[in-house]
Amino acid sequence: EAKGMIKFMEIKNDTTMEEAFDQLNALLDDMEQSEHSLEETFHLYEDGLKLIQYCSEKVDTIEKKLVILEEGGEDDSDSRIDS
Repeated sequence: EAKGMIKFMEIKNDTTMEEAFDQLNALLDDMEQSEHSLEETFHLYEDGLKLIQYCSEKVDTIEKKLVILEEGGEDDSDSRIDS
């Protein structure tokens, strides 16, 4: 791990979108305020993409559940919207 680089926590199934956005913001701040080697920048970029993909999947799940609720149907999966 390079000097000055923030260590970002691993994304887990129970990571909230707020936690993922906080990580993404910290990552962006680190990239803007610190000088990194090309390799370090690439790793930070990969981490950012993973966070964005995770958030996108969470939003898709919520949208699907909302459509089901709007149609008056029931979802067989966990009924919590914040999953």
